[in-house]
Amino acid sequence: MKVKTMLVCAALLLFGTAMAQDDAIGWDSLSVSQREVLGQFEDSWDTLPVERRERLAKGAARWEGMTRQERSDARARFASWRALPAERRDQIREQARLFRGLPAEEKRRIRENYRHYREMNRDRRKQLRDRFKRMTPEQRRQLRDRLHRRPRPAGRD
Repeated sequence: MKVKTMLVCAALLLFGTAMAQDDAIGWDSLSVSQREVLGQFEDSWDTLPVERRERLAKGAARWEGMTRQERSDARARFASWRALPAERRDQIREQARLFRGLPAEEKRRIRENYRHYREMNRDRRKQLRDRFKRMTPEQRRQLRDRLHRRPRPAGRD
């Protein structure tokens, strides 16, 4: 009986894997411009996981819709990303993972604070960074707690 159960489970697993491969985006189903963008993956496309193929196809479709300036900006951002040390990229990935797990209101608050910071003039941003660097860990924790409890009044720098 155990052997039959194991065989059925194995068959179901193989069937599920085959079905997932059938649902996968085939190289020939990509548009001509998507294939141009993803050309480096042509030989290995069929061996890529289904999720990766979907992400790459979506990215290539997004690339198609970009203006020349947007593409240039994206290339520059990617070059900056690749120039970062591996451990810094890992830190950024972890921060992004944590951010994605936050409640929507917390994400909104963080985005608003960042937007506000980016709108400040360069000197004011430098003053804030310098002040933050001089803080003790306890002072930083207190600041985070205070900012988390109280929404920032509109119109303040």
